[in-house]
Amino acid sequence: MKQSLYALGFSEREATIYLALLTLGASKSIELARYTGYTRPTIYDVVEKLIHKGVISKYKKRNITFFNAQDPQKLIEYLERELVEVDTRLKNQKRQMQELLPVLQSLSRSNTTRPKVQFFEGEKGMREAYEDTLTTKDKILAYTNVEEMVKVFPNFFPAYFQRRAAKRIPTDAIFVNNAAGQERASHDLTELRRTKFLPDPADIWYPEVKVYDDKVLITSWREKIAVIIQSREYADLQRVIFQALWEKLDE
Repeated sequence: MKQSLYALGFSEREATIYLALLTLGASKSIELARYTGYTRPTIYDVVEKLIHKGVISKYKKRNITFFNAQDPQKLIEYLERELVEVDTRLKNQKRQMQELLPVLQSLSRSNTTRPKVQFFEGEKGMREAYEDTLTTKDKILAYTNVEEMVKVFPNFFPAYFQRRAAKRIPTDAIFVNNAAGQERASHDLTELRRTKFLPDPADIWYPEVKVYDDKVLITSWREKIAVIIQSREYADLQRVIFQALWEKLDE
């Protein structure tokens, strides 16, 4: 139960005292102190936070203060209030960022000749890196080991490919020759992709490389990191290398 309350944003002390009040019923601070082992100043500090959350209440009887847990249904009301507060805060942050965006973009454009490198870590960061590829105005060129992709993101990529196709962004891809790659290539028509395979299944690599616009995305599935290098010269070099291999695979 404590773990569930932690997930709702309760601290350890808040969870302990809330559960104590559910167990004991209406209680004085000294009774809560004996039951939980916390000092009375700690009890007073924590119950005020729980009252603010709306999950406990207090009342006086013969000039003695008692604390009482509200019906657990109040936890749902607490979450609903939290949702409203979070939604309001995110909307305000979005509005502030929209106002700040022109200034940030002007700073970003102040030195367009210097290569820019972005690092992304973990599954969330890697998904963010792939979202950037959907901003391209050009064809995506990709070296891909589909088998490695689906190990990390079994559900992300089918939806990603569909969204890319919906944006009318074509892809030329060179796949490692394995069963997962063959299956993915069967969707080439609907996913706006042309695929070629390395002729020997033993020719294998694990990361993925995507070239688009003036950027190169390099993803390490096993280390769960991604790097986007923004450099027109480097992206053009990668296009030359990709095209040479692409044509070689026709021989």
